[in-house]
Amino acid sequence: MDPYDIDLAVELGQQTLWVAVKLAFPILLVGLFVGVAISVLQAATQIQEQTLTFIPKMFAVVVVLFALMPWFLMVLVEFTEELFQIWVVGWR
Repeated sequence: MDPYDIDLAVELGQQTLWVAVKLAFPILLVGLFVGVAISVLQAATQIQEQTLTFIPKMFAVVVVLFALMPWFLMVLVEFTEELFQIWVVGWR
């Protein structure tokens, strides 16, 4: 295994970005839906308070973080085990 293997670096970079997207997507999606729902509610009631969306979005994101924490940890542990496997055994 060449220590300057470009293919390995590109593969690990792609896997790292994919794991980051998988972990961020549920949080961002919930924040988006809660923000849109609060915005529709504000438009319907004509309340134009800018800070009103912050607390519900923050609460929803925290709930999702706690609800999906086991899945987050599973994904991170699997990725870390794969990295250690590549480090110890070698790449393919």
